[in-house]
Amino acid sequence: MCGITGWVSFDRDLTAEATTLHAMTETMACRGPDDRGTWTEGPAALGHRRLAIIDLPGGRQPMSLPTPEGTVALVYSGETYNFTELRRELTGRGHRFTTDSDTEVVLHGYLEWGDAVAERLNGMYAFAVWDGRHGKLVMIRDRMGIKPFYYHPTLDGVVFGSEPKAVLANPLARRRVTPDGLRELFVMVKTPGHAVWDGMREVEPGTVVTVDRSGPSTRVYWRLETRPHTDDRDTTVSTVRSLLDDIVRRQLVADVPRCTLLSGGLDSSAMTALAARQLGEQGEKVRSFAVDFVGRTEHFVADELRGTPDTPFVHDVARLAGTDHQDIVLDSEALADPAVREQVIRARDLPAGFGDMDASLLLLFRAIREKSTVALSGESADEVFGGYLQFFDEEARRADTFPWLATMGRHFGEDAGVLRGDLARTLDLEAYVADGYRSAVAGIDRLDGESDLEYRMRQISHLHLTRFVRMLLDRKDRMSMAVGLEVRVPFCDHRLVDYVYNAPWALKSFDGREKSLLREATADVLPRSVYERVKSPYPSTQDPRYARALQEQARDLLAGPGHQVFDLVDRRRVRAAAERTEPVSTQASRRDLERTLDLAAWLDLYTPELALG
Repeated sequence: MCGITGWVSFDRDLTAEATTLHAMTETMACRGPDDRGTWTEGPAALGHRRLAIIDLPGGRQPMSLPTPEGTVALVYSGETYNFTELRRELTGRGHRFTTDSDTEVVLHGYLEWGDAVAERLNGMYAFAVWDGRHGKLVMIRDRMGIKPFYYHPTLDGVVFGSEPKAVLANPLARRRVTPDGLRELFVMVKTPGHAVWDGMREVEPGTVVTVDRSGPSTRVYWRLETRPHTDDRDTTVSTVRSLLDDIVRRQLVADVPRCTLLSGGLDSSAMTALAARQLGEQGEKVRSFAVDFVGRTEHFVADELRGTPDTPFVHDVARLAGTDHQDIVLDSEALADPAVREQVIRARDLPAGFGDMDASLLLLFRAIREKSTVALSGESADEVFGGYLQFFDEEARRADTFPWLATMGRHFGEDAGVLRGDLARTLDLEAYVADGYRSAVAGIDRLDGESDLEYRMRQISHLHLTRFVRMLLDRKDRMSMAVGLEVRVPFCDHRLVDYVYNAPWALKSFDGREKSLLREATADVLPRSVYERVKSPYPSTQDPRYARALQEQARDLLAGPGHQVFDLVDRRRVRAAAERTEPVSTQASRRDLERTLDLAAWLDLYTPELALG
């Protein structure tokens, strides 16, 4: 896992731009604390920061190979889980290797197959190849968008990086946000390719972007495709289990300490239990970590989303699986610390608005990083297997919009409710969301004879796998890489995603509950308490002291000289939230405060040029 960046300028020699390349590379230091490297040749400049995971001494980057026609150089971020098989195949084709790293396998794979190497990779990755033989840059991103990848076309080439901060470190990229960028900030929808910053784009998941003198061109090498599912229930359950066993086995490979993220829910519990069984066969114990808040278990108050605290279920799994477990217990002072808020904003480059859930994730990962370098997560199982409330909520099923928007406002508060009225009218977020929804559902194929219900559930599944999950994957990547922790996501293996996506909804919910296939496929390794547990989202603090700290910070913001944030948000609404006397303990009641403080921190840290008209 690493941070990559680079610059291609066909009209100049970039060997004279070492200072800029260094600045771009150093923005990725948190992603790669173990090593740094740069490479420049004519119009191409590549930078790399390394987090050493596999072949610690041999995987240095940028990695290059000379050929009679020109040099081919690579910067790579991520992991290729099938690199051993690919290395064996390439060796049989005459390639010779000098390291044991997966990076070298990807480089030789490109020499052998060109950009079609992407179809052969199983993993999470974002990488760029400068092909001096043909004078072009090739950028490739994994199928699900696990690893971030951004680029900014220029008049004579392109600037790219793992995160926007690397691109923004180049003087050719302006820190400008247009109304479309603001729209993207204030809706809970991830538009493919959109990067918020003006002129910047994402390399979309499952896509190759090639840049030569004629400009960028794209090729999609993977997308979700509709196919008939002919396996019966028992075969489907068995196939899911077989895939999970293989996926976990591959993703446990590392030359550094590993662990699992354990929440006590079905997803992380199943993954932890499978990892514990596999490592147990090798005489090893898996380490597991869980987040908790001071006093939360003892004083837990159930609501519509969270009916039980996590900790008792976490401990049930740890006991049954025999993990070396640790609870990371956070207090409200740390969650509300403005310095932590700033670290979150720097990590994400944007005011994402997840409040204490972002802060707690960052603090959890920081604590884990003291003992492990690689963590396996249960992220994306809800999208793959159908675990969210909106999969079962009739209002969400019928809604002519992204289904999570039909339910989230009730539980988390309206994301854009704090906007100034005139700005809200200018942005017209309702129309923006409607346009995005129509575009998102337009390409979802329907099987012959598929019922209306089954097709609607296919749409809901597709939307979660191509729009919703990308927001959560980006969050997980940014928070973990901010502290140099690699988080792997077994449930994003494209083989599993493909297979389960095409299983009919009646099969995914055969027992009338969420994630029926996953529950049945892993029943033998789960404690009964977790097997029976109802879905509970990532935890949020209920401590009123956290809310009071937010109110105090908002009052300070209101009392100071006119802050630019009030060009965006409604001052009266923020003041009302800051002065509220009744308990402010739910996420919805804190939403305006967290949103405003995040925006203010972002404006202070990034000083973006806002085009509001």
